[in-house]
Amino acid sequence: MCRWFAYISATEPCLLEDALVTPVHALSKQVHEHYLPKLLSRDPSTHAQYTTEAEVTTRNRLFNVDGFGMAWYSPDLSTFSPPSSTKPTLHPALYKSIQPPLHDSNFRSLCANTSSPVLLAHIRAATATAITPTNNHPFTFGIHTIMHNGYISSFALIKRALCAAMSQETFAHIQGGTDTEHFAALLMTNLCPPSAPHNPNPYSGEESEASFPAAWEHYHSVEEMHAALVQTISTIIEIQKSEMGAKSEPNDLNICVTDGRSLVACRYRNHATEQPPSLYYSTTAGVTLNRQFPDHPDGAKGPHGKGNGNGNGKKAAEGAEGHNPHARRDAGDHGKHVIIASEPTTYKEREWTLIEKNQVVLVGPDGTVTVEEIGV
Repeated sequence: MCRWFAYISATEPCLLEDALVTPVHALSKQVHEHYLPKLLSRDPSTHAQYTTEAEVTTRNRLFNVDGFGMAWYSPDLSTFSPPSSTKPTLHPALYKSIQPPLHDSNFRSLCANTSSPVLLAHIRAATATAITPTNNHPFTFGIHTIMHNGYISSFALIKRALCAAMSQETFAHIQGGTDTEHFAALLMTNLCPPSAPHNPNPYSGEESEASFPAAWEHYHSVEEMHAALVQTISTIIEIQKSEMGAKSEPNDLNICVTDGRSLVACRYRNHATEQPPSLYYSTTAGVTLNRQFPDHPDGAKGPHGKGNGNGNGKKAAEGAEGHNPHARRDAGDHGKHVIIASEPTTYKEREWTLIEKNQVVLVGPDGTVTVEEIGV
């Protein structure tokens, strides 16, 4: 399976290098290394069903060597465009490569010199489609960015029917062949009904590769995003039953979608007992991942060894084990944020909560987090 990482904050940007490169468990190192606390359950009342080591291995411990992609949100497009009080401030910028990320000098340079309040990154283990940057996640539709860990079962057999359920706008926007990009197009169909007449990107007077319908610039509530996600998953399952009948198989759908203001993510598998791939969330790990603050994502095993609760005279979070002699801010000053990731990326297991099977995490514009049953 693939692995992904998402960070969102209204007030606190993260440095891409801190989030994706520095930690020993960083996403860029999950090509073949994995950290999966709390997954192995012997108690059905704790994590839905009995979970075996073999099942954990099947859904999580694969080599992710088929490409990398990331989207970070930037104000630059809005800054250099005609003023408007109704247009979004942030738009996603994309970078994709089929090289292992740590061997990609362009990726490392971007990460070392880029910060963003919203970051989505994905490392790919291909299923049945070509290894090319076009097929790398995330996928963008206007201000919306979508990525996925898992698969749509029998995708090749239901692809035609799936495309028939999309709007012309979203179908025409598909560039690759992955099940995820088709899922994203159907999700956008449900979230942003077709606009009539079609309006190109409001920041460009021309139809071009960068143009998109004006409706894709609109924000939606987390409830609307959740409803569109449920409708998309339900439609896929209905198509599978219609096309495959009793032969239809379960899907793994760990989905993340954001518009740069809110974020919705789910951990889903439509099977009575089997578990989806891993997925965790944290509302505090951003402090540990940020070099401006005391502590280090690798704790006492970091480059500066064990800490004593302070770094450069700045106060660390309670229980901090790492040391950062270059800290410039107290841990309590870090802004409200949420991280959702396939695997924890800091040494503090207690910072991370396993999202249970068939649950959805809703992150509102103010950073409020709600976890509930997905409702499919």
